[in-house]
Amino acid sequence: MADPASYRPAPGSIPESPGVYRFRDPRGRVIYVGKAKNLRSRLNSYFADFASLMPRTQWMLQDAAGVEWTVVATEVEALQLEYSWIKQFDPRWNVRYRDDKSYPYLAVTLNEEYPRVTVLRGTKRRGVRYFGPYSHAWAIRDTVDTLLRVFPVRTCSAGVFKRAGQIGRPCLLGYIGKCSAPCVGRIDADEHRQLAEEFCDFMAGQTGKFTRRLEAEMHEAAKAEEFERAARLRDDLQALQRALEKQAVVLPDGTDCDVIGLVEDQLEAAVQVFYVRDGRVRGQRGWVVDKVEDLSTGELVEHFLSQVYRDDPGAQQESEDQLDLTGPVPKAGRASADWRAVARRQAVPREVLVPELPPDTEAIQDWLSSLRGGRVTLRVPQRGDKRTLLETVTKNASESLALHKTRRASDLSTRSQAMQEIQDALSLDQPPLRIECFDVSNLQGTHVVASMVVFEDGLARKSEYRKFGIKGAPDDLAAIYEVVTRRFRRYLTERDMQIAEDAASGSILEQENSPARRKFAYPPSLLVIDGGPGQVDAAVRALSDLGITDIAVCGLAKRLEEVWLPGEETPVIMPRSSEGLYLLQRVRDEAHRFAITYHRAKRTAAQRASELDALPGLGPARKAALLKRFGSVKRLREASADQIAEVEGFGPRLAEIVTQALQGQENGGS
Repeated sequence: MADPASYRPAPGSIPESPGVYRFRDPRGRVIYVGKAKNLRSRLNSYFADFASLMPRTQWMLQDAAGVEWTVVATEVEALQLEYSWIKQFDPRWNVRYRDDKSYPYLAVTLNEEYPRVTVLRGTKRRGVRYFGPYSHAWAIRDTVDTLLRVFPVRTCSAGVFKRAGQIGRPCLLGYIGKCSAPCVGRIDADEHRQLAEEFCDFMAGQTGKFTRRLEAEMHEAAKAEEFERAARLRDDLQALQRALEKQAVVLPDGTDCDVIGLVEDQLEAAVQVFYVRDGRVRGQRGWVVDKVEDLSTGELVEHFLSQVYRDDPGAQQESEDQLDLTGPVPKAGRASADWRAVARRQAVPREVLVPELPPDTEAIQDWLSSLRGGRVTLRVPQRGDKRTLLETVTKNASESLALHKTRRASDLSTRSQAMQEIQDALSLDQPPLRIECFDVSNLQGTHVVASMVVFEDGLARKSEYRKFGIKGAPDDLAAIYEVVTRRFRRYLTERDMQIAEDAASGSILEQENSPARRKFAYPPSLLVIDGGPGQVDAAVRALSDLGITDIAVCGLAKRLEEVWLPGEETPVIMPRSSEGLYLLQRVRDEAHRFAITYHRAKRTAAQRASELDALPGLGPARKAALLKRFGSVKRLREASADQIAEVEGFGPRLAEIVTQALQGQENGGS
């Protein structure tokens, strides 16, 4: 590992201009790319105080052997250059986006002489108009099948198209009216291209002009007594309406925006995007992000916008100098080359809704505006339909991250790797096949509770979770000491009972057929404490007081994801991409979730009981009976005296007293 001081730039050599910088390793490979408004300020922050940096940044600096920079004129240029370098060098320390699945797109090959409508995945192609992404390919084919009645565009492959032209006979779609059959010359290339462009306009949200045109033609045909043609136009109009009904209307007509939801933890983040065009959700897409940098939510939004929109099929063609207008452009292609400008506008909408604004909001807006060719606004919706839609997208992101974690945790080889990495990092004698984790939750020292979660073979064993009520512990250290003592005192008791029962049962066969072993009779291979050195020492002290010395203990601190071992002055730093750290984090987060859930339930129950304390004639048993029957004080206030009298322990007189007292509380409170 290199010493960052060995390649620190000389004082005063770094300009104070906007720019982009690159860290290189000893082999000259670019390992990190970043941008800055002020290069001197940003780069000095890397070399000012090494100890204060996040562990990930420390590892990156030790992995590097040099730094270089390029000065640009504006922040927008810095954004563009940063993206170009990230794509060119693929630095291992930059944020990486990967699709949480392969999404299909509806594609129109406008770069061909006879454009074709098809379903495409994967790498985007230049000269192809994309719509979507869609959740399922069958949804695209269902929509296309409906629209081909009105826009009979070619859907066949190049081989089928060529063969039909050679034999002079169209395919089945040409016979049933769902293809205009340009292969046999029913329409020429210009007419077919016009159909394809109308199809694109409809998919892009310009639906009104087509429905109005068909309706007008239908009425004209009816007036002219061309009833068969009027019936066909009526069916075409109904087909368009069916296609529109399949797309959920979530915002007012004419609204074009992308809605971005983001959910994150210490290691990963999930991003979901809903594409809204003309007030309808036209598509959805998701990514899972490896957080190899310490980024805030706003910075994650900035990285997402700067990388993903440049990967968009329309946004990839943002500058005319990158377009091949002199190559094999089809007939009428040059006259209608403005479809590319339309593609750019469709790729980047007028408005992008985000959970948090990025630090360089103006620069991002200017850059997106340059891609679109018109003003683009970033904002965080505060209320109304857009806020509701953002919450829906965020919920989808949360479910996507949970699904990703479940898939990752369910992989046997990954779990085995995680346990092996934990064994190596903590110098354990064997892999931690059973891990128990403890966490304490309280609110300013009140309603103190603790949780114990169990993972076996890398999977949660929820049937063995336990929760503890803590009384008299003045702080978290005392609470950890108490809960570990209670759990392992029970372990010693049940272990001794199990030994006695096994000895009395006789043969091994009888032992195997005996009732299930007591759950607390199993010791963990590794005891994880949510906290740092103080919490770890408290747990070790509790085990030592019980005479237990053969259970490994470690702590996992939230802020820096450091693993603390008993008696060590420095933590164990596991790589951020480590499956072992990922497993420890899952165990710790599950213990925290279980503890906070119990704490909230206990606090809510206490609040309910306190509201009933002022009622006359009620002891703990009667208050508990009321809450069990009605569920909340609000519902109790809505109950009549006769309903209260039905509760065990209450008669008509006491029920009337309770009703009057509750009414008095409500009137006094109002």
